[in-house]
Amino acid sequence: MTKFIKGFCSSLLNPKFAPTGFRVALFVGTVLLMINHGNALLQGQMSRDRWISAVLTYCVPYMVSIHGQYTSEWRKSS
Repeated sequence: MTKFIKGFCSSLLNPKFAPTGFRVALFVGTVLLMINHGNALLQGQMSRDRWISAVLTYCVPYMVSIHGQYTSEWRKSS
């Protein structure tokens, strides 16, 4: 399991996985941002904590996408 986690962490910036991860994060993150923070964003009420949450809103789909891609490659090579 440790080998898998180390491999996943190193794959977060892998040029093979990153483009798809960024596209997924952009689309899914934007949808989630509008659902969770849309009113505050449109009304100019974004606090520091909301901006931190907004950044995480994009990071999570990116990491999930990378995880799926990495897991697929891991299973092919095992």
